Amino acid sequence: MEFHPEALSVANRYKLLIGAIVPRPIAFVSTVSTEGVDNLAPFSFFNGVGSNPMTVLFCPGNQPDGTEKDTLRNCKPIEEGGTGEFVINAAVEAYASAVAAAAEDLAADESEFDLVGLTRKRSQLVRPPRVAESPFALECQTSEVIRTNPGRPGGGNVVLGRVVHVFIRDDLVNDRMHVDPDKLRAIGRMGGLGYTTTRDRFEMPRGRDALAGGPPLAEDD
Repeated sequence: MEFHPEALSVANRYKLLIGAIVPRPIAFVSTVSTEGVDNLAPFSFFNGVGSNPMTVLFCPGNQPDGTEKDTLRNCKPIEEGGTGEFVINAAVEAYASAVAAAAEDLAADESEFDLVGLTRKRSQLVRPPRVAESPFALECQTSEVIRTNPGRPGGGNVVLGRVVHVFIRDDLVNDRMHVDPDKLRAIGRMGGLGYTTTRDRFEMPRGRDALAGGPPLAEDD
């Protein structure tokens, strides 16, 4: 099959994206509103951007009526009416059900922290709390928001954030900054309601050696 995106409904374009782009890492994002209400929500359009400066992105789509989700309303830059801050928490097996439950559509004056039973912990440099149960947390200041279709249903919003503080559990990382995936036990998103663990892994060498069945992958410095 071949499709021109404009010939498909917005809903069908979304199904193709989430079904084909897999597995997707999950950003479990905590924010706080200008009124002081803590928010917690999962986003599977998420990734790192670069290490200098340390930068991440996540993409909260518009609501079905085209309005902004609470997370975007909270974390957008101050000059746009937000607080300009957010925290990326881990999405892990230990509280996977809470990650999914935090997608509940609550009123703006209600907090997903309370709904899912996770614990707030004060962040070091930003106002939003981190999830105390999370094995890592990236405290971020919002650099900018790129809007692909402002005010329209299905429109995307790329939130770029500069990481200003990192928390990571002591047993999760070694002195070379290698994170142990067996201890992290992250989960990822598939299409529809599907999730995946990260326990089934394999290694390959980089470059030409991968074609020749070369030596095992060496550790990076």
